[in-house]
Amino acid sequence: MKSEQLTDNLTRLLQFHFVNAYLVREDDGLTLVDTTMGKAADPILAAAARSGGSIKRIALTHGHGDHVGALDALKERLGDGVEVLMPELDARIHAGEHVVGGKLPGSWPSIRTKPDVRLSEGDRVGSLEVVATPGHTPGHVAFLDTRDRSLIAGDVFTTYGRTEVTNHFYWRFPFAAMATWDKAKDAESARKLRGLEPTLVAVGHGPALRDPARALDAAIARAK
Repeated sequence: MKSEQLTDNLTRLLQFHFVNAYLVREDDGLTLVDTTMGKAADPILAAAARSGGSIKRIALTHGHGDHVGALDALKERLGDGVEVLMPELDARIHAGEHVVGGKLPGSWPSIRTKPDVRLSEGDRVGSLEVVATPGHTPGHVAFLDTRDRSLIAGDVFTTYGRTEVTNHFYWRFPFAAMATWDKAKDAESARKLRGLEPTLVAVGHGPALRDPARALDAAIARAK
């Protein structure tokens, strides 16, 4: 698993060259945002150790398998000392509830770990503010770092080849679009994130965007 320091407080973790998780430094330790896929627990813990911190909480942007895949293994290794936070609707889906009509696209694996906190708009996870961004999944959220306005956008955007909203097919990375639940809501969430004027955008799949305004504007225009 490769690590890339994006800001003083944000580290990108890259698994299999296409799936990202993030370590966010806080005064009391680290917040892990997303967990990538299976068998990533040990590499994630090693990356946290290299950063000089320990994981205090795991916050999830959404419930797809490439974001919660290592959650159970991490919980087993870290024990009750780690807090798990998941968006409200996606937590309910994983609990077996039918919160929307029809079949949900994307991978929704069975997980044993129950979230300690179900996240909603405006909640705080350390320095991160929760931003509701439904569309890719019913409960999808993003995280805005209130210290420097770095944004962890999950799967609202991808950045392989070029920046795209995940509500439509793009040949360089089609998988996120194939897993998107509501394309109109996803485009609306993209516009919402652009309105936050982030200084950096970190996504679930692809490199981070620095000075992201122009790339976001172009992606949103194509998403229409």
